[in-house]
Amino acid sequence: MKHFYRLLPFLAAFLAIGCSDETTVFQDGLEDDLYLEENSALLQGAIGFAEAGVLEIVGENTLAGKGEELAGDYPLTLIATVAPPASGTDEALTASHVDLDGDFAYVSYNTVGETYRGAIDVVDISDPHNPRVSSRLIYLNADINSLVFDNGFVYAAGGVDAETSVRATSNSFVARIPVTAGRISTETILYGFQQGYNATDVVAEPSRILVSSGKEGSITIYRKEDLGIEAEAYIADARAMAPYGNGLAVLDAGSGVRMLNEALEESVLIPVTSDLGEATKKTLDFWQGNIAVAEAGKGAGVYSPDGVLLQYLPIPLHPEGAASGDIVTNAVTANEEALFMANGAGGLSLSESAESGIEAVGIIELPGSINYVSSRGDYAFAASGTSGLQIIKLNRPQPGLQGRCAGLPPYEGSSKLNVGASDQLAFSGEKRFNNININGALLLCGSWTVVNHVDVKDGATFELYGTLAVGRNTQRRNLKVGEGALMRIEGDLTIYGDLILMEGARLEVLGSNSAIDIFGSVKYEGEATVTGTFRDVRGKFQ
Repeated sequence: MKHFYRLLPFLAAFLAIGCSDETTVFQDGLEDDLYLEENSALLQGAIGFAEAGVLEIVGENTLAGKGEELAGDYPLTLIATVAPPASGTDEALTASHVDLDGDFAYVSYNTVGETYRGAIDVVDISDPHNPRVSSRLIYLNADINSLVFDNGFVYAAGGVDAETSVRATSNSFVARIPVTAGRISTETILYGFQQGYNATDVVAEPSRILVSSGKEGSITIYRKEDLGIEAEAYIADARAMAPYGNGLAVLDAGSGVRMLNEALEESVLIPVTSDLGEATKKTLDFWQGNIAVAEAGKGAGVYSPDGVLLQYLPIPLHPEGAASGDIVTNAVTANEEALFMANGAGGLSLSESAESGIEAVGIIELPGSINYVSSRGDYAFAASGTSGLQIIKLNRPQPGLQGRCAGLPPYEGSSKLNVGASDQLAFSGEKRFNNININGALLLCGSWTVVNHVDVKDGATFELYGTLAVGRNTQRRNLKVGEGALMRIEGDLTIYGDLILMEGARLEVLGSNSAIDIFGSVKYEGEATVTGTFRDVRGKFQ
């Protein structure tokens, strides 16, 4: 379990407005204890594809009375992992927060326990087939617990060992770090220090930065331009914040969710009685107009903004089991209809909003203990204690494809799609399959993943408008186009295995923006033709 800040004796705190005498601003306040990683080979080597591929979700329903698994609604793929920086100690760095802005993901790292070590990565995801770490800043004397990117700067909140730092006046700090086109600069870093044992979260507003600082800390408002203090609200144990309208929701461990206005005045207290644990990170997020809170062993609680408990989402049991003390919900994140829960040894679970309420979808098959998750747009980022940061693509259909495939019915059948020799089938949507076998003709419009093989039989036709991913690097599977068969695609095809083209097979690629990413090989088992203009991501057609 992540020790989010140092365990120190508890002193009673209260909610009030004022300014801390210990809040000070420094420029380059920690410059002797940080460095930029300049080794391009190390940055390139931080990205791994060993686990990449189609993700299964355990726990979904089967067709009633048939024992047959339905095709899943979430065609997720793990596109890569990011290995954390080396800490220089026996305690490994782990990802603590992720913020996504445009083509870049900004990742913070900290360490468990008493050692102060941290880092910030900038990950370029402009090419989802080949993400890369474009910049890495390492702190030798500070944890980085949260960050946010805003208008050319990363604002990072964390804890520093004030006893060994020359300039730090308190353990809790916020830093303003310049970033240009994915590259961090250390020339003009500003620091502000405030009361509290360790800064826990940071929020960017148009003209100000808000920082929470945990036990015996505060919510402090800083001016963006110079990190000067505007106001401070003392809160007993602020673990996380979430902006809403002109206000702020604050998770105060031991009390609940405090709804504050722009001036940090409390309007509502939503009681949360769960034991959130000592010195552990817990998050909250707004979802479908309500508030989801990570509540440790209870799972996630969902509350209305006026304080009514709507539903508890328990932690799904992992099929292989895990020690109960290690199964705790540490983070929640919402993305449209989906809610992700990071449940420690219980893994990463997914729920969705439905007409009948909130329904559990299942557990996403990822390695290691999942202690943090963040999701925005077409991505989710999950921090695993043993496997680094997992970059997950949601593979939502692109809007432009909907017009091309208008009027097609959504696929609602089995995860084992078998197309008969006399069938001419066409579907739209986004689903996960176990396998696809085509003897006749099939058109798929949307986003699709296949855990096992795709087999286009002799003389059959398979057309794809959208995205398709097949297999996984730990379980390679092939896509085979049989003798005299046709595969026509416009979009994005990824195969974690081989593309096999039999005698007389034809692969036609339409448009000018299609991409084919093959981790295995292109195997020609006879005279086959490949036509069209497309991006050959790994150069396998050469």
